[in-house]
Amino acid sequence: MKKTLSLLLALALLLTCAAGLAEEKKQVKVGIILLIENGAFLDMKEGIISGLAKAGFVEGENLTVDYQNAQGDSANLGTICQSMDDGTYDLVFTVATPATQYFVGLESETPCVFCSVAAPVAAGVMADLAVPDKNATGTSNAIPAGDILSLGLTITPDVKTFGLLYCTNEINALNAMANAKVWLTENGYAYEEATITASAEVQTAAQALLEKDIDAVFVANDATVQAAVDVLVEMCNEEGIPTYCCSATTVLSGCLATLAMSDIAIGEQTAEIAVQVLSGTPIAEIPAVVVPADIVSVNVKTMQALGIELPESLTALGEIQYLGE
Repeated sequence: MKKTLSLLLALALLLTCAAGLAEEKKQVKVGIILLIENGAFLDMKEGIISGLAKAGFVEGENLTVDYQNAQGDSANLGTICQSMDDGTYDLVFTVATPATQYFVGLESETPCVFCSVAAPVAAGVMADLAVPDKNATGTSNAIPAGDILSLGLTITPDVKTFGLLYCTNEINALNAMANAKVWLTENGYAYEEATITASAEVQTAAQALLEKDIDAVFVANDATVQAAVDVLVEMCNEEGIPTYCCSATTVLSGCLATLAMSDIAIGEQTAEIAVQVLSGTPIAEIPAVVVPADIVSVNVKTMQALGIELPESLTALGEIQYLGE
């Protein structure tokens, strides 16, 4: 009888230990890396965390999140990426192109799930959206440059020449502007361009464009322009020049309009991909997802400053989101 009880106690202890180990295995540690903070990227981060929670990975319970912001410094970004390549993370989220390029470049054994990389193939983080080959997959907010320019022409149909302003250091901006130039040329519109390498150059670049015969400005989806876009908008509004962009966050900062997607939603879709990775699906079997742009974002104050009324036909392009009221 005593032997039976002892065996039962031993078995109970073993089961308890096994349950504890199983519980430990359910603990997940992820990193989230940003080169720089702005409204869009912070919304994406929020979407990632809320998306994980919907799948049962709750921060403070069975999920540890190490969030790191490089404060716009490339050297800091490198240090952060290297620190997360230590084998202790179940996966690392990289928000936007620069962070993704750096982490993927480490050839880490830690899976990388990227969020909002406009052109993953051009950025060199995968060779094919359908077949991830560098231990990285995620979501792409491929910028529909032609659709945004078409939106601009719907709102301000008298535009003949666009001014293009973008940072030459960001592959996503280069890709968006290359597509914009092709679309403008194919559709018979002219363009002038001004490029920058730092946010401090936005004012000079904007002035250079305004001194030319342009009717509207189109800015790329890069953090460098975003950091000083309010300067651009103020100068353009004074001259009665509408400004179009690639992000709802940039519209909130003052640009007239864009055709975009929800930043929180793209974060949540990124989390859905991560859940597949955490469930054991190899990254090579999880294609990257291109998130469609289906929201027309308009800045009310800028619209009023320019004396613009939105045409009724705009509703055909998507849900209209009014910002900056």
